[in-house]
Amino acid sequence: MVRPPLPAIETRAERFDLTVGTAVEFLRSAWPELRDVRFDVGWMPEASDEDGIPRWSVDTGTQRIILFRLPIERLARLHRNDELHRRMMIESCVFRAAAEYLDRDPWDLGPDRFRF
Repeated sequence: MVRPPLPAIETRAERFDLTVGTAVEFLRSAWPELRDVRFDVGWMPEASDEDGIPRWSVDTGTQRIILFRLPIERLARLHRNDELHRRMMIESCVFRAAAEYLDRDPWDLGPDRFRF
């Protein structure tokens, strides 16, 4: 007898990285300006700013965006705490960080995605 395969072990960090990665792939395919931008995941920012604890850091000089996992996950105020809403919140942070990098509105980054 053989046991059924066990489900893959998936941590919050792995789910976060996967969600960020898929959102970045979409943005890079839609916006050539983002193809050379490096998207990194960090734990926490070094310090808070006047707006509180930042969720991401954008550096246009080095073409780098850092998304901070702990503030994004722990400080979110989800109206429904389930997998779908957590993923949507992470994706919204990726879109807002990319929009800040491009100096655009986040809704401009995927207009066809939201038309019904």
